[in-house]
Amino acid sequence: MTKKQDNSPNVKSVPNRLANETSTYLQQHCQNPVDWYPWGEEALKLAKQENKPILLSIGYAACHWCHVMAHESFEDQETADLMNELFVNIKVDREERTDLDEIYMKAIQLMTGHGGWPMTVFLTPDCQPFFGGTYFPVNDHHGLPGFKKVLKNVAAAWKTSNAQILDSASELANHLKLMERIKSDKSDDNEKTGFAAVVNTNTINAALEKIQRNFDRDHGGFGGAPKFPHSMSLDLAMRACAKSSTFSDSRKEECLDVVQITLDKMAYGGIYDQIGGGFARYSVDRHWLVPHFEKMLYDNALLAKTYIDGYLLTGREYWLRVAEGILNFVSRELTTNQGAFYSSLDADSEGEEGKFYVWRPEQITAVLGEEEGTWFNQVFGVSERGNFEHKTSILHLSKSPEELSRQFTTPLDKLWQRIESASAKLMAERAQRIRPTRDEKVLTSWNSLMITAFIKGYKATAKPEYLQAALKAANFILDNLKVDDRLMRVWGMPVNATDSQGIVKLQGCLDDYAYFIEALLNLASVDGDAKWLNTAEQLAQSMIKYFRDEEEGGLFFTACDHEELVVRPRSHYDGSVPSGTSVATNVLLKLYKLTGKAEYLTLVEEIFGLYGPHLSRMPDQFANLLSCLDMYLFNGPEVAIALAPNQDGQGEMLFALHQKYYPNKVVAVASAKAELEFLKDKTAIDQKTTVYICQNFTCEKPVNSLADLKTKISGW
Repeated sequence: MTKKQDNSPNVKSVPNRLANETSTYLQQHCQNPVDWYPWGEEALKLAKQENKPILLSIGYAACHWCHVMAHESFEDQETADLMNELFVNIKVDREERTDLDEIYMKAIQLMTGHGGWPMTVFLTPDCQPFFGGTYFPVNDHHGLPGFKKVLKNVAAAWKTSNAQILDSASELANHLKLMERIKSDKSDDNEKTGFAAVVNTNTINAALEKIQRNFDRDHGGFGGAPKFPHSMSLDLAMRACAKSSTFSDSRKEECLDVVQITLDKMAYGGIYDQIGGGFARYSVDRHWLVPHFEKMLYDNALLAKTYIDGYLLTGREYWLRVAEGILNFVSRELTTNQGAFYSSLDADSEGEEGKFYVWRPEQITAVLGEEEGTWFNQVFGVSERGNFEHKTSILHLSKSPEELSRQFTTPLDKLWQRIESASAKLMAERAQRIRPTRDEKVLTSWNSLMITAFIKGYKATAKPEYLQAALKAANFILDNLKVDDRLMRVWGMPVNATDSQGIVKLQGCLDDYAYFIEALLNLASVDGDAKWLNTAEQLAQSMIKYFRDEEEGGLFFTACDHEELVVRPRSHYDGSVPSGTSVATNVLLKLYKLTGKAEYLTLVEEIFGLYGPHLSRMPDQFANLLSCLDMYLFNGPEVAIALAPNQDGQGEMLFALHQKYYPNKVVAVASAKAELEFLKDKTAIDQKTTVYICQNFTCEKPVNSLADLKTKISGW
């Protein structure tokens, strides 16, 4: 465990109630003079007893502006005194309590028209929101009121206009409940007509047209600054390019442009750590040059998968190099001693955003020598003028690798060898700097995304270390975060604890179940241990039992026995991660193809029927569900592979299946102990690894020759 950086130089020495919390973000505030409570019965009961409004502050450990507001306000004794006198103050880590963040972020967006973190929400004692915002400066600034003024005005309004506030809060809470509804006309005839109208290729085509209209052809990505990767939209565009898809050649060409330009431009930019691997959260400019330097586990998991799929689709080896840079970064900097994955690296170090990552020309030449340093500075755009604060430079490729190869008359493989040699020396020098804080909580959902990314890496490269990383993380979740038929959400450590003293808390939400089932199914596509498929189906049954909306259909984000909140949230939209609903749809569709159980397909079609009218209108928010629709419409094969007795999963037949881009196939390694009907009687013939290719539960003649298999899948 790394020593946590103290971002709070002028704080009191007596810790508050957050001192024993496992969240790095809450621990960052445990020395504040604010009388913080974690979200829970004690704080909520006190608010009701004293009839005090609640000041709810939501953020996360890697958030730059969260740190700014903490330094300016929460560490200030005068501000803290006001907060302690006038409010019950609750601090929440949005990554632990995504349910609360979802609810109150929607409230802030309704009240102010925008959202973000830190989020500051004022609640009635019944937890209904009535006022709020994001970052409040310490004093009036650029049209924003100072935080102390906000505190005084809200407290005064609570006393003098209490009835009006309660009425307004009740009305807002009712509006939040309406926002969670998705059900359309309940007429059976209308529903059937509506399903047919939207569950077809026209819906995907319409969505792709909107994605292309928002595409930045010059710099890649979508829209202007700030610019986010939008992995799910890229994944959907790739599906349209697949050889197996039925989209027109012009549509495929347009979508390929979206993928190629975006993946290249992001990888050339400063948003990608050119010497250390891994992506920052987003770019503050249109060109991907200046990142918001925080590195999140989920971004890197999703982008690793996207870059590998791009490589499988096009054969561009540079993208595989970028993906492996991500996996190596996560292995090096975000992996626990027990094989799970930490959550993020902060944007700040030494109180400055990005300081750990930027360089001056003379710093480069001091490490590499004058000749090599000058060359490196040319390649990565490091100049005396700089491109960031204090005349420092963010490393970025000044040209494409192919253009650099021509410029320096160096073969591409030799160019990469030279870059790697210089990068290793600079990495060693950078390691001497004060590092950004690492958020050391382990989240089931984000870990599951990373497991899937490592399996993707294994399929593309056959490198056993990637499979081992996925196996260790999956077993960590099974050993620590699965209790009977339920998943827990968070594993974390109190201050000064050891790895063996981790605390598991919070019932899992929909994304924990859906993402982990997806990871289990991916493990089952390369490893023959029966527990992956058996556990996947067990958890799918739990997901349906605890999260299904029996009245309107679809799935809630929180379980039926979750604590009662102002509203029971759903997970409708893709955001920085795919919606829980979309990933649940994906795994249920795959399980249907493996089991033939109608209940899975029924729920999948129910979800399409519910969300269908929204899919083409808001494709950027439903891109992952549109990918599920693509799988539903372009029904790929179900493939069972029975490994020869002397093989443990590493064989040419297995990798031949996986090293072609065919996103709609479902592959499972056969096991005698697997309880799935599809895998029964699928055995190795003549002691050779044997592949069974099936469609709609009807199988072709089994294949146990590599040449025959390659012929079979040549049309994929």
